[in-house]
Amino acid sequence: MRGKFWASLLLTVSTAFPQDRLQVSEILKRLDRMEEQNRQLLEEIRSLRQQLAASPAAAAQPEPATAPVEERVAVQERRTDELDQSKVGTGHKLPVTLTGTVLFNAFRNGPYGGDQMNPVLAWRADGSANAGGTFRQTVFGLRFDGPGIFGGGKVGGTLFLDLFGGTGESLNQLVRLRIATVDLAWKNTTVTFGQDKPILAPREPESLAQVGVSPLTGAGNLWLWQPQFRLERRFSRGEQSGWIAQAGVFQTKEGLGGVPTEYASTIAPARPGLEGRVEWWGERDGRRFEFAPGFHVSQTHVLQQSVPSRVFSVDWLIRPLARVDFTGQFFQGENVAVLGGLQQGVSFLDYHKPRAVHATGGWSQVALRATPRLSFHVYGGQEDDRNSDLAGDAIAKNQAYAGNVMYRLGINVITSFEFARVRTTYLNSGTRLNSHYDLALAYLF
Repeated sequence: MRGKFWASLLLTVSTAFPQDRLQVSEILKRLDRMEEQNRQLLEEIRSLRQQLAASPAAAAQPEPATAPVEERVAVQERRTDELDQSKVGTGHKLPVTLTGTVLFNAFRNGPYGGDQMNPVLAWRADGSANAGGTFRQTVFGLRFDGPGIFGGGKVGGTLFLDLFGGTGESLNQLVRLRIATVDLAWKNTTVTFGQDKPILAPREPESLAQVGVSPLTGAGNLWLWQPQFRLERRFSRGEQSGWIAQAGVFQTKEGLGGVPTEYASTIAPARPGLEGRVEWWGERDGRRFEFAPGFHVSQTHVLQQSVPSRVFSVDWLIRPLARVDFTGQFFQGENVAVLGGLQQGVSFLDYHKPRAVHATGGWSQVALRATPRLSFHVYGGQEDDRNSDLAGDAIAKNQAYAGNVMYRLGINVITSFEFARVRTTYLNSGTRLNSHYDLALAYLF
C-alpha cells in the first residue's frame, strides 16, 4: 500500500510543474530511493521500540518516557493515511487532477426571454417574465498527464462535462460533453485531437452567468464545441515576443442553418472544414499584446448542392496596464451558422436554390482587476446578417451587451452579479428587447 501511495504522490506532484516533468526512468529511481528510506524508517522505529522495552532504565522510568517514539509512529501513520486519501489514481497509474466549478445561478428574465434560463435572442412573442435558480451550469472535469514519448514529448489532455443537458427541470439535468482533448506536446509543437471551440475563435468574455453556452452566442461569438484535429507550432524571439501558428480540420455543425423542414433530410449531418490562425504576441513590464488573424473554409451540402462557408477573423488581447485587458474578435464571411453564429446560414430565396447568408460580427470586452479579489467586466457584441440574403421574418441583426462584477470571497469561492440585455431586430416584426439579471456563487475545486 505504501509503495502505491508514494508512486501516486510523486506522479500527482509532478503535474504541478508541467515545464519540469521527470522522465519515467528518473521517477522509477526516485520511487526506489523513497521505498528504501521508508523501509529504513520503519526498521528504526521497531528497533527503538525493542530497545525501550528491553532496557531496565526504561522500565524504571514513568510511562511518558516512551512518548516520543509513540508520537513519531502516530504522526507517520496519520500522514500516510491523509496523503493516501488525497491521491487520484488510474488503472495505468498515471496522474489525474480533478477540477471544475460547482455553480449556482439565481436569475430573472424579461417578457421576451422565451421562458429560457439565459436566452441568446429576444423572442418575437411577448410572454411573461420568469425567474429561478439552478445548478445546471456546474462544470466538472479531469486533467491528465500521460507518459513521455519520442523526441522528449509528453502526452496530456482534458475532459470537461456539465449538467446543461436535458430539459432544465430539477430532476432532468443530463451530463453533457463540453471539451475533451488529447495533446501530444513537445517543446515548440503540439498536436491535439479533441472537441473544442473553432481554431479561429479561441477567446470569449468572462462571465459566471453564461456558462451553459458561451457568452454572446448569436451575437458575435463563434463558439461551437466540435470534434477537430489541430497542429500548433510556437516560435520565440527571445522571452518577450514570438508568434504561434495553428492549423487543423474542424467538423462543422450542420442543420443549424435555417433550412426549411421539407429539405432537412437532404442536409449532410457534418462536414470537414479547414481552419488556421497565426498569433503575434509581445510582453514587457506587465504589458502584453496579442493579435491573430484566422480563417475557416467548408461546404454545406443540401439538396445535392454545395453552399460555401467562408469566414475571416481577427482576435486580440491588449493589456496596456497590468490590471486592464481589452479583448475581442471581429469576423466577416458567409454561412457562419456552422461555427455557432445565428441559425440562418443558408436561405432559399429561389426555389430549390440554396444560398449562403453573408454575415459581419464580433465582440469586445474591457476587464478591470481592481484588487486581487475584485474585478469588473463589460462586454458586448453583435451579428449583422445581410438582409438581401434573408427570407421571411428572419433575424436581421442580433446585439447583446452585459456587465458584471466578480468578488472572490475566498481562494476558491467567487460571487458575481451580472446584468445583460439582448436586442434582436427581425425583418418584418421590428426590434425586441430582453433583460437578464443573474446572481452567481461559484465553488472552484
